[in-house]
Amino acid sequence: MSTGSAGHVARSTDRPHSETSRHTRLRTFLHTVDGVTIDSVYEPVTAVYDASAPPSRDLVFVVAHGFTGDVDRPHVRRVAEAFGRYGAVVTFSFRGHGASGGRSTVGDREVLDLAAAVTWARELGHARVVTVGFSMGGSVVLRHAALHGRGPGGAGSAGTGDAHTDAVVSVSAPARWYYRGTAPMRRLHWIVTRPAGRLVGRYGLRTRIHHREWDPVPLSPVEAVPRIAPTPLLIVHGDSDGYFPVDHPRMLAAAAGDHGELWLEPGMGHAEHAVGDELLGRIGDWAAARAG
Repeated sequence: MSTGSAGHVARSTDRPHSETSRHTRLRTFLHTVDGVTIDSVYEPVTAVYDASAPPSRDLVFVVAHGFTGDVDRPHVRRVAEAFGRYGAVVTFSFRGHGASGGRSTVGDREVLDLAAAVTWARELGHARVVTVGFSMGGSVVLRHAALHGRGPGGAGSAGTGDAHTDAVVSVSAPARWYYRGTAPMRRLHWIVTRPAGRLVGRYGLRTRIHHREWDPVPLSPVEAVPRIAPTPLLIVHGDSDGYFPVDHPRMLAAAAGDHGELWLEPGMGHAEHAVGDELLGRIGDWAAARAG
């Protein structure tokens, strides 16, 4: 499903004045470089916060949801609310999800959606951007950071840094493509690869899935991770994840080497639904300390 370079920087449909807009909730459609409209929400720093950890006005979290999620899902809103105590938050619906256009490519072209959201966040005046992804979104933030980061081959290292990120958090992400080792992943592959499954995705899960196979196969998460350095990287995974067992985060951590951290969370399941408020707070603390 790849049809062009994922290293290009996307632009938003509008460019509000950063000094006023960064204090106001905004909702708009962004345009990716391949012409897909992405439903996106910007929320300024939450007014009520823990006085021991006041929020940063220059920090923004860009949240990449999991497969079948969207910007209005309660679990996505809960994550946004938690991070809003540390900085501003951009949430968006990946292509094929919610009110966004296009069809899902299950982690391939979605890197362009994230690039559009990060670029918008910087246009709003934020100097420090943290990308946080869950499950499919977790794989997307890894690939995005490899393509737009400060490491070898990243767009940021070439001086085109509008879409670069300053820290990366990947939660419940796969390390490799085409994994079918668990029952939930076998069901997901049926949904993605079979016509009947894509109908279930469209009408049962509100997710429109592209019928074409990947061509070429995109860079895998474990291949992307070494290219992220020196951008700080946090890998978070539950030891009770029903989709991806713990060999996935361990592979990612091994590929990251000294520049990455691994948090293997006892009793945690998969992605946004399994992330508790305490863990979101620790992620917020980590991001505020590491992002620039």
